[in-house]
Amino acid sequence: MLFSAFTEIQNSPAALKLIADMGYPAYLNPFLGVTKILGVIALLVPGFPRLKEWAYAGFVIDLTGATYSMMYSKPNDHGYFFMIVFFAVVAVSYIFYHKKLKATV
Repeated sequence: MLFSAFTEIQNSPAALKLIADMGYPAYLNPFLGVTKILGVIALLVPGFPRLKEWAYAGFVIDLTGATYSMMYSKPNDHGYFFMIVFFAVVAVSYIFYHKKLKATV
């Protein structure tokens, strides 16, 4: 999330092309980048369990929206199957976050 956030904030040509291919306006990129950075910060700062839950929810919503947009904009290109890797990373992180919470209680 952090890597994609920086490319979105910078509005790099690759990020602009990707978002334009999906039919979204270019001004959406910096917004998504900033929200991703805030989400990463929320996950890394100790404490604030409710904020962490919202960050995880935001990441899942972002990944779901990106996957759906790729499926809709390029129905014959099956590159969106790679998104399963990112969903798995978020799921494993979330599971271990909750295991850590239960261990500290």
